[in-house]
Amino acid sequence: MTGGNGDAAWEARDSQQGVVGIFQRLLDLPDAVVMEVIAIVMGETLASGSAAVEAVGMEIGVDMARCWQADDAFFSLVRDREVLTRIVAEVASETVASANRQEKAKTLKRIVRDHLDGTNGRDRRENWVPRWMAFPPAAYTARGGVGTVAAHAKAQAAREIERRLPGDDEPDPTAPGAVMALPVEGCPVPPFHDDEADRLAA
Repeated sequence: MTGGNGDAAWEARDSQQGVVGIFQRLLDLPDAVVMEVIAIVMGETLASGSAAVEAVGMEIGVDMARCWQADDAFFSLVRDREVLTRIVAEVASETVASANRQEKAKTLKRIVRDHLDGTNGRDRRENWVPRWMAFPPAAYTARGGVGTVAAHAKAQAAREIERRLPGDDEPDPTAPGAVMALPVEGCPVPPFHDDEADRLAA
């Protein structure tokens, strides 16, 4: 509807395709249908995997298990046997994972699905999401490269920098006429650099 991002609709010149055209069409629809459309628009424009999403998710305490379940699309995208083995350990047990560590990815996926569905004699595992979708996110291996984990690190770095900044009710030491406080003996003040966010996120 929006072309995959929020800017596409705004950039459209034809009122029948741009935001104005969409708005006029929405006025003629029942509220229930408008709500369905809004859900699609939110899905298209959400900055998934960004530091902003990680910051908001942590602040409001999002529980992804309440609104997401593993489906065929999820299983088709997970192909790494090491990751799948760790997921088997998570939804089944370390014993099951160890016994099947040499199995093909297809077999490992079948074990996970059986546990999530509670089928084929497997104990059902409810309220499960992969680690990288949780708040806070985590990885299954030490290889790195997990986007949500990197985004979370950036969000935490920004939060730490904000915590160190003077509050609204505190004097700004960089303001004109401000008096710089001398460090207390035995309590050195660490240097503060512009690249601190990148360092903390690394």
